[in-house]
Amino acid sequence: MTVDQAAYGATAPGEGTRAAPDSPDALDSLGRWTLRPGVAVTLLHNGVHLRGWITSVTLEGGPGLPALWGRLAEALAVGEDRAEAGCARLARAAPAGSPLRAGLLTVINQLHDHDLLVARSGEAAESEKAEVPKGAAEQWLGAVAGRPAAAADALARSRARVLTAHPDSPSARTAARALNRSGIRTEIVTVEAADLPDGQILLVAATPGEPGEPAQPGEPDELSAAAEPHAVAVGVRPGVGFVTPVGSAEQARADADGLAGRLRRREVHGTAEHPGLPALLASSAAQRLVCAVAGLRDPSAEAGDSRLLPGLPAALIAEQEPLRGEYRSWSGPVLLDPDRVRPRADVRTLAEALARIPVLTDRLAGVLDEPDPGALPQLPAALVRCSVADGDLLSGSARADLARLEAVCRAAELRLGGDGSGPVAVGAGAEHARGRALRQAADRRQAAEAVGRADRQDTAADAHAGVTSGTHHPGGAAGSHHEGAHHTIPWTPDTRRHPQAPHWWSVLVRRLGVDADVAVARLDTGGGSVFRARVRGRTTAGGPPALLGTAVEATADDAVAFAALSAVVRVQSATDAPHARHLVTPSGASAPLARSAEPAPWEDAGWTTAWLGEMAGREPGLQQALADLTGWSPPPWQPSAGAPADVHALWSALRQCGFSVLAARTGPRPLPRRTEGSR
Repeated sequence: MTVDQAAYGATAPGEGTRAAPDSPDALDSLGRWTLRPGVAVTLLHNGVHLRGWITSVTLEGGPGLPALWGRLAEALAVGEDRAEAGCARLARAAPAGSPLRAGLLTVINQLHDHDLLVARSGEAAESEKAEVPKGAAEQWLGAVAGRPAAAADALARSRARVLTAHPDSPSARTAARALNRSGIRTEIVTVEAADLPDGQILLVAATPGEPGEPAQPGEPDELSAAAEPHAVAVGVRPGVGFVTPVGSAEQARADADGLAGRLRRREVHGTAEHPGLPALLASSAAQRLVCAVAGLRDPSAEAGDSRLLPGLPAALIAEQEPLRGEYRSWSGPVLLDPDRVRPRADVRTLAEALARIPVLTDRLAGVLDEPDPGALPQLPAALVRCSVADGDLLSGSARADLARLEAVCRAAELRLGGDGSGPVAVGAGAEHARGRALRQAADRRQAAEAVGRADRQDTAADAHAGVTSGTHHPGGAAGSHHEGAHHTIPWTPDTRRHPQAPHWWSVLVRRLGVDADVAVARLDTGGGSVFRARVRGRTTAGGPPALLGTAVEATADDAVAFAALSAVVRVQSATDAPHARHLVTPSGASAPLARSAEPAPWEDAGWTTAWLGEMAGREPGLQQALADLTGWSPPPWQPSAGAPADVHALWSALRQCGFSVLAARTGPRPLPRRTEGSR
């Protein structure tokens, strides 16, 4: 920031928040503060740059700013006995209301805002009483703690145990040594191998009593009787390892079991263990435990990694080839602690949904395979691919981010519904999941209705007439025809009301050269507007027509657009991914997620963002109409107690990430009585 600008702004005439000339300000109280240990200062030509533990600030102004900083730094650096006198001299040199004082106040306020100052009033006495650890630990507390003496006191009053089946293991010895150096008295406790899996250790720390009460080092149940115990587990496996989030001992053990199971597929057997892997994991676990005991924020929050999902704990996962450790959001399958059990807010925007996909598909800690475009084409439709239990899943949509979201939802549906408990619908939030479930139910109902209609027809000619009535051929339009609980309507690119429908129709018949027909029908819902579009076409000359795409939406143009887009995805998949086991086509169910996206000024209805924004306004009415049509509202779904462990883990991860899982309908309700006319 520029100090000159801030200074003039602070002294602007008539400003209501300006302090009175005789009122105390940050300069008057400067003697109570000092620079945090470890703050590095670099003088610039017309300013100064300061770097703290995890923050930094650059102050720029006139050529005199470095000299001004020198006077301020001198007052901050002197001992407590001289600080008050030095700050008083500085305050007298900069009278209230002067530009010099305004500049000093700007610099001091920036130091406070970036947490580069720490209070020193009474710190020496408090530190002596709290037995602050000397050396690097003392400097570290001064650099990171808001109240270093209080943090040191909490560490000094705490006791820790390192529980392990192998007390001489490198990880146990490293963890105990790190905890002792931080000021926590620590002992290594040997437990039975059955209590801790091979390669795991458990670090537990707690404060035995209230501040000022003597500790009871000889009491056997000292840690169990202490208030607010903290625990963290370490696991070292061949080629990989982990550190759990801080929690209760039971939660840490559960997280360790979950992480060990997720990382089993990443173990590298037959290679020598890197000597740095146990040290990296044990020291990281000790740091997390020390921060929890001292009331400091968790080390995972220091890096400012945008990939870590707010509200979810982070686990440290390390690999030895090459040796590295990285915090990753952890959606463990077993939730025991109150802060882990509390319900998570549903996903409400597309940006939130896309931010949660990397958590679900993390290559080390995730529960699903990551959808990846790889070498697949991204035009005219965007394609992504991921692996599922029985092969590859291919998803396509107008954009790659929408295709990734649909791929994740469908991959989760296949896994959750594969244990015999029935089909499910997964969505990024309740509205998205409900839209997917109701569209699936409408598709199943219409398919069953078509079968029933064919069974009632007496001749093949009548059946043929029922299929082709109301279709659009490239050369002309068909008429309206009522059939059962719906009636077909004409649709041509010339009579459309929205640019998306003719766009995707043109892509299908002109760019891809498919000889296609589209049949549009308005479904009788008893009130709401629901349109179904089916695209049939020949992908090869002389070949039989096949169903290429279907859609159920609130308007005829929306239905045609998604049916044509689905047909484009199907045609592309036949060429670019012919061996894909599952194909996922798009729908308007994701439109509500794009409701909050602000389109650019030039984005009209022909752009996907603006189109989805329009559809979002029609989605509530469409969902109600589909519920009336199917006579069904999708209820929440959860796995049975006897479901496989990975099904429970996936369901739990989805819920923790704000996704919703609803039961999908297995069959249609009885067909309604025939009605006449459109509604």
